[in-house]
Amino acid sequence: KATLTWFFTFHFILPFIIAALAMVHLLFLHETGSNNPSGINLDSDKIPFHPYFTIKDSIGFLLLFMLLWILDLFSPDLLGDPNNYTPANPLSTPPHIKSEWYFLFAYALLRSI
Repeated sequence: KATLTWFFTFHFILPFIIAALAMVHLLFLHETGSNNPSGINLDSDKIPFHPYFTIKDSIGFLLLFMLLWILDLFSPDLLGDPNNYTPANPLSTPPHIKSEWYFLFAYALLRSI
């Protein structure tokens, strides 16, 4: 029981620790700047992140979102499972549907009624 509690606690707290370390990493990166291993300072080749990359990423996100939105609006059945479109018969279960192993006892009881 103690091992399970410790394991659950570890897996609950681990994402928060990773997020905190990522924030500390970003803080240090923001304060000191990125390291240049070659030692050559090329300020003339640098462009600011905002607005250039912000606008580029925003346009890419909007284009992808619009593509998925149009696909969803005009062809919602394109990616659907064909079994979802068979007419339902409330009196019999289709043969391809099988219960999960942990529900087999309940499924067998329901079939016997």
